[in-house]
Amino acid sequence: MTTATILIVDDDAAHRSMLRTMLRGWGYATEEADDGESAVEKVRQRAWDAVLMDVRMARMDGIEALHRILDWNPATPVLIMTAFSSVDTAVEALRTGAYDYLTKPLDFDVLRHTLERALDHTRLASENRELRERLTAQAGQGAAGALYGIIGRSAPMRELVEMIATVAPSEATVLITGESGTGKELVARALHAASHRAARQLVTVNCAALTETLLESELFGHERGAFTGADRRREGRFVQADGGTLFLDEIGEMPLPLQAKLLRALQQGEVQRVGSDTPLTVDVRVIAATNRDLREEAAAGRFREDLYYRLNVITVHVPALRERAGDVPLLAAFFLDRYTEKNRKHLKGFSPQAMDLLLRHDWPGNVRELENAIERAVILATGDYVTERELPLHLGTGGIGGNGGNAGAGGAAGSDAGAGNAPADGDGLAPYAGLSLEDLERRAIIATLRETGDNKSEAARRLGITRATLHNKLKKYDLE
Repeated sequence: MTTATILIVDDDAAHRSMLRTMLRGWGYATEEADDGESAVEKVRQRAWDAVLMDVRMARMDGIEALHRILDWNPATPVLIMTAFSSVDTAVEALRTGAYDYLTKPLDFDVLRHTLERALDHTRLASENRELRERLTAQAGQGAAGALYGIIGRSAPMRELVEMIATVAPSEATVLITGESGTGKELVARALHAASHRAARQLVTVNCAALTETLLESELFGHERGAFTGADRRREGRFVQADGGTLFLDEIGEMPLPLQAKLLRALQQGEVQRVGSDTPLTVDVRVIAATNRDLREEAAAGRFREDLYYRLNVITVHVPALRERAGDVPLLAAFFLDRYTEKNRKHLKGFSPQAMDLLLRHDWPGNVRELENAIERAVILATGDYVTERELPLHLGTGGIGGNGGNAGAGGAAGSDAGAGNAPADGDGLAPYAGLSLEDLERRAIIATLRETGDNKSEAARRLGITRATLHNKLKKYDLE
């Protein structure tokens, strides 16, 4: 078993030395920080099994440091040391999220027992329950959070929610910008839900998914016989969205000839079915989304400049996940709950090391990539907690069956255009699509044995199971 590493935080050098000697005598590895500010920096640099921290320190006190540590990594158990007379401080620490508190002078038996308890897996269950409660509270804060279902407490996400609340009641055309996987479709749904058109339909069209002819028919409809295969009249999406909202996803992929017809529909409020000369009047609010810079596309002649200005009445930008890293724990907890229920598992949360890896990754695939990483981890997890071993290899070392690629399509609650789409970036999930959990487990065992050179003890450790359990599974899958 890996030795637990404890971060000792105290501005009293003699007290730190005493604690270092005591903890190392109990078999723990230790490192030290002489004030709260230094402790926060060390927590940001790596994951710790536990933090033992004094309250009274000169440069940054323990309560402020506790806030910042838990904001960075909520899975880290923090034990607060305080004077016997400072009960109010201890209560404040517990309300903030400290695992427990110890009064000075320390009772070493109590310290050892409390530390062992904090390092036991039961602490993770408590912390992750608290994290889920914070997630639920966050989602329900105010009408905006409850209505939009947008998860995030960071400044960029608060600004985004405020922008949605401001823009939604208007009739203005909205252009949603942002990288792939950030949640542009979710924002479009929020704009519709908070608008005066919410009682009518939100119709979605992916402009990149169809050829020019099929996209024109999809948008405007067609008459019977208008082209080969048109055996009956079809109403287009504009007509379907009459009185409601039409969301044009990946608008930057729309062919230039079709852009002219879209511009006319936006300006005149009229559409014509393919093969018809009769215009139809429609009352539709259009919301478009793109991961491209349409200004640059227009300058290069790949997008109509007049259409760009017509769409760009209001721009709503969705921040990349790396720009709101503080939301990662909330999103991870949300997806953990979703996929444990979907896969009928009973995972209790994340280890501190797993959460640390999630926090340090840049997430080029944004929320979509995070969602797929959590889904993958839930499928592969064999213990009670998601550990670093179940995360994709490109997030760090020790993942099971990862290939170093980015996670691809999928998310909701922050990811866009995802449900049911195949992974786009080779995230390691695509080869497992449609496999049973037994097949996934069998593959994980084979891959781990290969990585460990058929060392069954090491393979069992990496898989989070006993050697006896591994032996039984080898017999079950005829791998002996």
